[in-house]
Amino acid sequence: MIKRFLFLAMMLGAMALTTGCAVNRATANLMPGADLSTVKSVYVVKEPKDDRGVGELIQANFAKRGYKADIGPEQAKPYKSDAVVTYIDKWMWDITMYLLELTITVRDKNELPLATGNSLHTSLTRKSPPDMVDEVVTNIVNAKPTK
Repeated sequence: MIKRFLFLAMMLGAMALTTGCAVNRATANLMPGADLSTVKSVYVVKEPKDDRGVGELIQANFAKRGYKADIGPEQAKPYKSDAVVTYIDKWMWDITMYLLELTITVRDKNELPLATGNSLHTSLTRKSPPDMVDEVVTNIVNAKPTK
């Protein structure tokens, strides 16, 4: 009986050590009636507290896809670009700081939502900030309209 108990306790302990909180999610939604094919230029609104360069990564990612991409502080409406891009980045500490979650929203020049994308990777499935930006922007650009 004691051997069974010790074996069970060892197995539960081993399972606790080998299983972790491995969560990842990557989604994108295009708003009904939205057409991103008409968007040729984007303005990335740089978050004032962004000291890790996420805004610049988003701008560079849109630029490499052929968009005219500018970045700067929030401006008065309407924006001069075809779309305005905003983002929320959440960081977490686990031995080192890493980007836990990134949400990017694309809005028209009057700031009505066109598309939104999100990526969440916990410490076991973490991605670099450029990879997370690429994942979200790719999903937004490839999103199909909802019915």
